Amino acid sequence: MKGPAPGVEELRELLRQGRRTPSELVAEVLRRARAWEPHLGAFQELVTSPPEPQGASDGLLWGIPYALKANIAQRGHRLDCESRLLAGHVAPYDATVQSRLEGAGAVCVGRTRMDEFAMGSSGEWATSGSTANPWDPDRVPGGSSSGSAAAVGAGVLPFALGSDTGGSIRQPAAFCGCVGLKPTWGRVSRYGLVAFASSLDQIGPLTRTVRDAALVSSTLMGFDPRDATTLRDSPEKEGEDLDALLAGLERGLEGTTVGVPWDLLAGRLSEEVEIEFRRVLGEMEARGARLVELRLPLARHALAVYAVVANAEASSNLARFDGLRWGRTAAGADHRESIRRARAEGFGEEVKLRILLGTFVLSAGYHEAYYQRAQRIRRAMAREADEALGHCDVLAWPTTGETAFGRGERLDDPLHMYDSDFLTVQANLTGLPAIALPTGLSREGLPFSLQLTGRRWGEWELLRVARQVELFCDFERHRASLGPGGDAS
Repeated sequence: MKGPAPGVEELRELLRQGRRTPSELVAEVLRRARAWEPHLGAFQELVTSPPEPQGASDGLLWGIPYALKANIAQRGHRLDCESRLLAGHVAPYDATVQSRLEGAGAVCVGRTRMDEFAMGSSGEWATSGSTANPWDPDRVPGGSSSGSAAAVGAGVLPFALGSDTGGSIRQPAAFCGCVGLKPTWGRVSRYGLVAFASSLDQIGPLTRTVRDAALVSSTLMGFDPRDATTLRDSPEKEGEDLDALLAGLERGLEGTTVGVPWDLLAGRLSEEVEIEFRRVLGEMEARGARLVELRLPLARHALAVYAVVANAEASSNLARFDGLRWGRTAAGADHRESIRRARAEGFGEEVKLRILLGTFVLSAGYHEAYYQRAQRIRRAMAREADEALGHCDVLAWPTTGETAFGRGERLDDPLHMYDSDFLTVQANLTGLPAIALPTGLSREGLPFSLQLTGRRWGEWELLRVARQVELFCDFERHRASLGPGGDAS
């Protein structure tokens, strides 16, 4: 099979018709991965002896190859989160999402690179090497789910899992030209995910198409007794099965209300991104959607609030990696010195910076001034977003204010780097579901991306609107020109 890997739905049909076997699909994905890797650097590990799919052949994802981000536990495989501090650590159990995919018959073919401990916006903070953007190897793929996005965006495999704390699924999906879904916080179990910021983290899929995102996420979602934050009762209508939900994605945009916060976007978009965004909105309106302008005054503070909350939680979560309980050991005159050396030698510079910032805002005298104040604004921000979504079905704005920037361009400018998450952190702070999907290419051949945010637990309505945008944008026609090293396949 030449060219990019087909999507999940197409592969399911090939398997159903007997035109492919799971072993053949895995072999084809591994061939693509090995051809791409010298140019892409998406994987930290690829299987040598692929497992056979488990369960009955009518499993939802039976025989479909996929990859896991390096911070998601997979029994018997490395779980180092691309950090020297966890070098050599092997997961003793499977994350819930891994168990569910395996139970649905999907076949894991590898583990993807990421920014260390999921802290990064460019894919340049992995200890095993940086990842390139499949559309231009001199550009970043985004982060922290860089390897997953690059592999799916390149057409190496049909889907991969990532984690999203401040946009780490959606931002790399935008830069790499694929679909990235961050479900409602609590929709998908985080059991087996190495935490960055627990009140923000959410696992989700990166896929070729919106329908593929629906198929994969339907497998991931649901209550997990090992994660007390997961939703216990499904909000779907009683008796509504997956086929009916998928059929609902094809309902058009007639009667859909789309909220656009132009005040939030003023001066934050590149000229090309704004032109593309207005084009997409115009197409939505032409197909029956009603556009309404709304204001989200608190959302402009989202990046500052995120910096306080995320780094505070990171400081707390990473405290256990001390070289004694977890992580690499280091020689020292006493325990205090051993811990200091282990963390100094094990953590990368970006992680150290975030731990220091988080420790500062939690320290005596600053906890109330920074952390508690940020949490109050965060709660008000969630109320503001819920109220806005009481007047419209989805919120719409670009996923990023620009297309992918150059590799190495912002490594010495952290504030400029963090600003690339300006349009994605709001969904994490509010806990709302959000999806990024590609809409077209810039003059330089880099993907544009639209972000839609939906109501709490409203993934299927969000997916419906995204699916309708996907149909008129027809981004898949662009992917055919991609090949290893930028050559045509």
